[in-house]
Amino acid sequence: MDAKDWDERYATADLVWSAEPNRFVEEIVAPLTAGTAIDIAAGEGRNAIWLAQQGWTVTATDYSSVAVERMRARADALLGAEAGRLTPLVADATVPAPGGPAAYDLALFCYLQLPASELRVALRHGVEAVRPGGRVLVVGHAGRNLAEGWGGPSSRDVLYDPDEVVDAVDGLPVVVEHAGIRVRPVETEEGPREALDTVVVLRRD
Repeated sequence: MDAKDWDERYATADLVWSAEPNRFVEEIVAPLTAGTAIDIAAGEGRNAIWLAQQGWTVTATDYSSVAVERMRARADALLGAEAGRLTPLVADATVPAPGGPAAYDLALFCYLQLPASELRVALRHGVEAVRPGGRVLVVGHAGRNLAEGWGGPSSRDVLYDPDEVVDAVDGLPVVVEHAGIRVRPVETEEGPREALDTVVVLRRD
């Protein structure tokens, strides 16, 4: 899907994604000391807004201008006087992050589902955006989810298992702190289901 397709999708729904932060983002980031973060492909800002509520100063990008405007409106409504903690911007995930190299303590990729070559570029830019000691957190629909889980994209080309993320950052200045498949319960009209997500935590050298 290109930016126009995503604009149309966001424009035809009150809220495309959950209003709550991703469970794995919350679990992994909550113990960290708040600092500066960039949320890449942030959609309507569910994770970015939560980060700001935890005291982080957040830049959140998406290449859908409709999503970014919705994120800005939600931030104003939910953060109130603290809305300045979040800066929503229109930007593509495959270009260098705004702010320049080593500008952030955390780079977040949450369900950025791209073909391997594009994902590799996005992750490289994410690593470059984080200062030494900072972290890059990747959460995505796993390749295994296609056969063993529920929901998510139906094309294997945009899914990735943990080893594929680790391969994509090979040669970059990072240490892999965690790489695994996590089960995410999902409530559906047919009853409870389980989705399989890839969760990878990288620490910048």
